[in-house]
Amino acid sequence: MLRLVVDHSGKERRIGGLYLITDQAERLVHRVGEALSSGGVAVLQYRDKVRSYEERLELGQELKHLCTEFQVEFIVNDDVELALALDADGVHLGQDDGDPAAARKALGPKKMIGISTHSLTEALEAQEAGADYVGFGAIYPTESKEVEHIQGPEKLALLKEKLRIPVVAIGGITRDNACAVIDAGADAIAVISAVLSARSPALAATELALLFNRKAMQPRGGVLTVAGSDSGGGAGIQADLKTVTLLGSYGASAITALTAQNTRGVTAIHPVPAAFLAEQIDAVLTDIPIDVVKVGMLSSAENAATLADRLTAHGMRMVVLDPVMSAKGGVALMEDEALGVLKQRLIPLCYLLTPNIPEAEALTGLTITDTAGMELASRALHLMGAKHVLVKGGHLTEGVVTDILFDGAGFTRFTAPRVLTRNTHGTGCTLASAIASYLAQGEPLPGAVLRAKLFVTRAIKYAQPLGKGHGPVNHFMAARDQE
Repeated sequence: MLRLVVDHSGKERRIGGLYLITDQAERLVHRVGEALSSGGVAVLQYRDKVRSYEERLELGQELKHLCTEFQVEFIVNDDVELALALDADGVHLGQDDGDPAAARKALGPKKMIGISTHSLTEALEAQEAGADYVGFGAIYPTESKEVEHIQGPEKLALLKEKLRIPVVAIGGITRDNACAVIDAGADAIAVISAVLSARSPALAATELALLFNRKAMQPRGGVLTVAGSDSGGGAGIQADLKTVTLLGSYGASAITALTAQNTRGVTAIHPVPAAFLAEQIDAVLTDIPIDVVKVGMLSSAENAATLADRLTAHGMRMVVLDPVMSAKGGVALMEDEALGVLKQRLIPLCYLLTPNIPEAEALTGLTITDTAGMELASRALHLMGAKHVLVKGGHLTEGVVTDILFDGAGFTRFTAPRVLTRNTHGTGCTLASAIASYLAQGEPLPGAVLRAKLFVTRAIKYAQPLGKGHGPVNHFMAARDQE
């Protein structure tokens, strides 16, 4: 979410969302360019206390060009002379690094001035001095510098009550601790290594920017589900849209196949032509703001390849892939040729892969009989290119159901009691759609998985017999029972 600042000329400028500060490492322009290409960065602050003025001018010109290309505000740290030479959108001053009045006189009324502050007193003084926004921190401990006082989200919330201008929170902010900062009222979060030191700066920027959806009006975030239609309404597109809507996001769809099915099974499948699938995806993504794409049944190799092409063309990074291979009754929902396309082209594009145990075995060739096997499979799937892997443990025979999330570095386990019922139709679709919804609403991945796990567990708990086979889970009661 972007806050509009009215500067001294009356011109509206953007200050809010993800505020990226440069580091001193190599290949800076390349890494910044990748981050800005995500569309998630709102402001770039060029901070350089190492290079000579001539080097900073040359590098600054390249960064300014990137900001112009991606419509990002370009701020220079401390150096008013350099800001003037680069025609930057503003300058950011430290407490001991320049006079705001002198900076305003030099830059003129059309530029932004930000001031670093470490207390309410300093922030109020900066506001009175004519600052357009303040930086406030350090919110959390940080490795980039030693900080005497940690402010925390609580002090940020108190500051927001007193201040009229936007606040950029800074210091130790990551994907997994930023929510408390945003909830406390930060208009923007400033990061350095959380984006620029990431393996994929674009993905890291996307993750952080998405967290601001938690401040949006409902429906929060958009989810496109690409899946098959279930005429019985328990799984597929129908389950996906029920989940997305009941959890408070906006749902759109692209149908890969029509199925004739009910609680007893699938009796017929009619794949959608790949060209028409592409038309559906393009129609949505060229018009409706979609934050997360959830993928389910693909049916054919042509559809899998077409989806990979369209995801790449539209630069979609937040993809939750549920590799649906068979229906509850055992009918195959994916052609054999499609499995190869899934492994080679779609898994490397996905942010989160959510296989159950039979699907993980089919994808890896492993035999999984316990949680150790689930961990081994998740590592193998990560090596195939999935950024994160959630192997679901519902097919094990233990008294609890444990799902294991692997992020490439460590494992997180999500455990819930097993509900003894045959009414579990649509659980995989529902879980993946719930994760996609929570991601779109501004939950970081671990929180999104936890909340989705609780949601689907409640949906199974409240499931009622419907039809003569495996009945569907109860989306309505699960959403109504949310805490």
